[in-house]
Amino acid sequence: MNFLESLAPHAHWGLRLSLAATFIYHGWGKFPVEQFSQAMSMPVPMVWMVALAEIAAGILLIAGAFGKDILTRLGALIVIVIMIGAIVMVHAKNGWNVMEMGMEFQVLMLVTGLYLLAKGNKA
Repeated sequence: MNFLESLAPHAHWGLRLSLAATFIYHGWGKFPVEQFSQAMSMPVPMVWMVALAEIAAGILLIAGAFGKDILTRLGALIVIVIMIGAIVMVHAKNGWNVMEMGMEFQVLMLVTGLYLLAKGNKA
């Protein structure tokens, strides 16, 4: 058990980096925004906001690990807002199963964001 306890201060890295990488990847993947806008039937300004917010969330989650707690919490808050929007606007109507475009993956990211918001750099 001492070995596991010695890992505890570093356990946040798995959550933090996987969530940050996912958000940066999906934010970057919305470019060019005009194509994503047409595919998702979303206004171009909304796609710009979501894409930039996703990239910012990822950067803030990583920067927060090396800096101020507020950066982690702000990145997590952005994750929460985006995931609520994605669940409500796209995924909830498809049910739970991610293989059917359901909300399974988005709920996992939402809850991870809630955890990081609550714990900040003490995660």
